Amino acid sequence: MTDPDEELAPSEDVAEQAPAAGVSPDAASEAEMEELTQLRELAQRVQADFENYRKRVLREQTAIVERAAEGLVEQLLPVLDSFELASANLDEAPEKVRKGVDLVRAELLGVLERAGLENIDALGAAFDPNEHEAVLHEEGDGEPVVTETMRTGYRWKGRVLRPAMVKVGRAG
Repeated sequence: MTDPDEELAPSEDVAEQAPAAGVSPDAASEAEMEELTQLRELAQRVQADFENYRKRVLREQTAIVERAAEGLVEQLLPVLDSFELASANLDEAPEKVRKGVDLVRAELLGVLERAGLENIDALGAAFDPNEHEAVLHEEGDGEPVVTETMRTGYRWKGRVLRPAMVKVGRAG
């Protein structure tokens, strides 16, 4: 192997030694060029392997961060539910209390939405078992349709985090 800092052109020493060894100067030069080509190909493979490694590590780190964020959001959903329940049952409370609860609920929901949380709009939608959890059914003819939402469902970055708990009726 040649030293990477070494000059690529054959030196006079190689040309002088080649006849003594029974090898022509051109053959020594060709051997050096072949070795140089092999080293260049090796360097390119190592560089490509490193780039693939870097991309894989970045994907894995991103996935870890997203799973951690999803877990936190999932733990905050009952808090959001509690705010919705409180907001719905504050009819007799003073106006300031109702506004305060609604403000905190809206602020929490806004933070979660900016991070990637989406409401599943269920009311009036065709029943989809991937997005809706049917807890009550009304008899009738036609396609199943969501007639009431018992608990809000959410998507996290496009994936269902928690299905909406719904009452299903028949359109027709």
